[in-house]
Amino acid sequence: MLWASAAVATKIGVKASPPLILANLRFIIAGFCLLGYSYAFKKGKEYRMPQGAEWKQLALFGLLNTALYLGLYVYAMKYTAAGIGSLAVSTNPLLIVLFSALWLGRRPTAAEIISIILGMVGIGVATYPLLKGSVTSPGGLFTLGLSMVAVSWASVYYASVKWKLPNLLINGWQVMFGAVLLWPVTLLTADFHQVQFNAQFWFAVLWLSIAVSIVGLICWFYLLRIDTVKASLWLFLCPLFGFFYAWWLMNEPVTLYTIAGTALVIAGLYIGQRFKRIVKIDRR
Repeated sequence: MLWASAAVATKIGVKASPPLILANLRFIIAGFCLLGYSYAFKKGKEYRMPQGAEWKQLALFGLLNTALYLGLYVYAMKYTAAGIGSLAVSTNPLLIVLFSALWLGRRPTAAEIISIILGMVGIGVATYPLLKGSVTSPGGLFTLGLSMVAVSWASVYYASVKWKLPNLLINGWQVMFGAVLLWPVTLLTADFHQVQFNAQFWFAVLWLSIAVSIVGLICWFYLLRIDTVKASLWLFLCPLFGFFYAWWLMNEPVTLYTIAGTALVIAGLYIGQRFKRIVKIDRR
């Protein structure tokens, strides 16, 4: 629900600022809040500065999860229809399953494959009306695909590392690294004269920083530590909640395609989660 709200908040924010400037400020605020809170108010030996290889791990994770994913996605949307952009998130579970098999040696189960197929079909049905009459370039599609690969690899990489730092510090440092790595591109391409520091701008920045980058990502990292593939199935709900927010806050219509797609996604999630419970019972 939090991640899906990012689309509407970003639409509000880009009316007052170029996308990369909005995104970079969001990540810097989120990073400072997370790190400042952790080091100032949290007690315990685990709340320390990164050491040795941890710097490299955090920088690589920030590069994949923040800098590359955001930068490629924003660039791709200049040459790709909005409907196709919202559809792209449905490829993440499939990519995570494939990358998990390559990196972690984890084979996808039959229930997970069925869940992924139902989820992807559901997203396709729900977004079908958005694809009519769209104009998309091959380069835009390729760049969009790279952004999905980057964020999927980030999820698998996160699950493969034996982190010794708490989630608050991991999120804070990776967001900060991502912002630092993305700033050179922003400085070279963005027009800072277009920024309007009005209520729309600050609402978008604060919501994206606190609700999405802090609370949403902490929830996501917690789920990734439990099971990468099972967690990825819930990404199917992001576009569907996005449709709801667009209808509620921006008066965009909800069609029969949206309802049918939602039903398929829920069916896929049910199958995947039910299979997990059955396996636990059988093992006992």
